[in-house]
Amino acid sequence: MNAVETINQQSKKKAIAPVRSGDTVRVHQLIREGSKQRVQVFEGVVIRTDRLGEVMASVTVRRIASGVGVEKSFLLHSPNISKIDITRRAKVRRNYLSYLRERRGKSARLVEQGFDKLAVNAVADNGSDKTELDVDQVGDAETQVEESTEELAKAERHEAAEADPEHDADSKDNEANLAAEETEAGVDRAGDSA
Repeated sequence: MNAVETINQQSKKKAIAPVRSGDTVRVHQLIREGSKQRVQVFEGVVIRTDRLGEVMASVTVRRIASGVGVEKSFLLHSPNISKIDITRRAKVRRNYLSYLRERRGKSARLVEQGFDKLAVNAVADNGSDKTELDVDQVGDAETQVEESTEELAKAERHEAAEADPEHDADSKDNEANLAAEETEAGVDRAGDSA
C-alpha cells in the first residue's frame, strides 16, 4: 500500500449513512466561528452523489429557502460533517436530478418509497467497520419492514378477535342493521317528498 492510500484509509470515517439520490436528508455540519463551534443543520433533497466508495465521496443537497433554490455540496468523510440523517427516501431512476432545478411546488415532488429509518440511520451511529451499507441489504431491510408491519397488523386483528369474539360478531350484525335502517329511512324520505 502506498502513502496516498494509507492516508486515505486513515481519513475515512468508519461508517457513513447509505445516501442515495432522491433522499431527503438532514446534514449536521460543524461551523467554527472564532473560538466557538456550533452545529448547523441543512435539510434538503440529494440531487447528486459522487464517488460513494471513495474518500472523496460527496453529495449535493438542494432546498428551497425563501423562494430561492440553494444547493450545497458536502464531503461525506469530512470531519466537519458530524451526522447525516435520512428522513425520506424516494424512487428515482437517475443519479443526477438536475431537472428539479426548474420545478416548483407539486411538480418537484418525488414518489416516496418506504424504508426503515431506524436501521438505515443506525448504520452511521454505530461506528462499525463498514464504510457503507450494501444497496441490496437496504432493499432487503425495506421489504422485511413492509412484511413485518403486515404481519403485526394481522396478528393484532387475530388477538382482538380471540379476546372478544362476541364483539366481532356483534359489530358485523350492528353494521348490517345500521345499513338496513339507513336504507329504509332514505326510502321513507323519498316516499314523503313524492
